[in-house]
Amino acid sequence: MIILWIDPWTTTIGFAIIKKENNNYSIIDYWVLLTTPKTDITHKVLEIWSDINTIIKKYNPDIISIEKLFFQTNLKTWIDVAQARWVILYESMIANKKILEYTPLQVKKAITWNGAANKIQLQNAIKMIFRLDSIPKPDDAADAIWLAYMWALNSNNI
Repeated sequence: MIILWIDPWTTTIGFAIIKKENNNYSIIDYWVLLTTPKTDITHKVLEIWSDINTIIKKYNPDIISIEKLFFQTNLKTWIDVAQARWVILYESMIANKKILEYTPLQVKKAITWNGAANKIQLQNAIKMIFRLDSIPKPDDAADAIWLAYMWALNSNNI
């Protein structure tokens, strides 16, 4: 099973591709999509759409999982991220992929058993789980790895 996890934002979007075979997990790839800085959200959404389309075609994931939005104090940022997220969901639906969504709290509890875990705790957990020499960088890509792994842990329930 191939799992694509996307950590949605507008300028930096984290991606991770995890392969699950039986109870073994391996990282196929992880990276970040960088949209053109200081451009209008409409241009960023077009860039995101194009890249998501390419990623889905290249990796043909069985599942696409995306982080749920939580309300932020900056309404403009929240609305822009919601638009970027919508494009990701739309492309996933067009590709006829199963889509799952998780909140940051759900992810923290699944990986560290602590809903109050910080990024360093999550990154160290992923480093140990995948037996990596170092914490994956940049942070948005590392975020996507633990999010994909969290989905893989719960995939037997779906």
